[in-house]
Amino acid sequence: MSCHTLQSLASPIAPTWCPGCGDFLIFNSLRKAIIDLQLEEKDTVIVYGIGCSGNMADFNRVYGFHGLHGRGLPVAMGIKLANHKLKVIMIGGDGDVYGEGLQHLITAARGNHDLTLIVHNNSRYSLTTGQTSPTSKKGLKTKSTPLGAIEEPLNPLAVALVSKATFVARGYSVQVPQMVELFKQAILHPGFAMVDVLQLCPTFNQEMNHPWYAQRICTLDQTNHNPQDFGQALSKALEPEKLATGIFYQDKTSVAHHAQLPQLQQASLIEQRPTQVNLQPIINSFS
Repeated sequence: MSCHTLQSLASPIAPTWCPGCGDFLIFNSLRKAIIDLQLEEKDTVIVYGIGCSGNMADFNRVYGFHGLHGRGLPVAMGIKLANHKLKVIMIGGDGDVYGEGLQHLITAARGNHDLTLIVHNNSRYSLTTGQTSPTSKKGLKTKSTPLGAIEEPLNPLAVALVSKATFVARGYSVQVPQMVELFKQAILHPGFAMVDVLQLCPTFNQEMNHPWYAQRICTLDQTNHNPQDFGQALSKALEPEKLATGIFYQDKTSVAHHAQLPQLQQASLIEQRPTQVNLQPIINSFS
């Protein structure tokens, strides 16, 4: 058995994010969570989406897959179904997951696939230099919306909750100790877990800087929140003025998708892989 360490996670490629980017803090918080949980190298897989967050694929030395834009979750679901003994984590951005990949988020949540989804949410498509994303506020002027965004911003927590996700949380990239704990609890949760991380982007989102967040951030622990109360979780997610961090909702009776499949009760699909496949009878049927 070989568990991940800081040395085993180290890649020869240094992070290339902008100075002050929240990705650095999310990156290091995830590493600490993996080490604290003593996840084994052979049993840990990270799937990466496209965007600034997806560049983490170069900076982590783990088994992984760098997917297409918006298509990371189907890959993660496939990996988990092929070998449900793996811990599968997906890294994506707000444009990646809440834009192109929104339908896959809903599917993963509805199915309660045993994945941990960590979303870097900076309200921009920053890798392509700052266009509006699904979480950008209405009226925002960027290169893609020079007259101001017409659409209302998406509320990802509310979407996850009504899609029946069994673990929904929000962090803030500056609050590292809390973020580490959220990641750890999400990884241990038996079912679909989403952690939306509000992320600083000093290059393309200078308005939503740390002072801006400091006026709005609060923790759910300060509000006597009950994460087993779905109605309360949805109400907190919809609050317009405050951005609460912590676990909004967790169904502790959750039964993961793979655990409901009788085909996987004895062994994983990869362990049931046939050693010989004869396609000739099928080919003959078409002759």
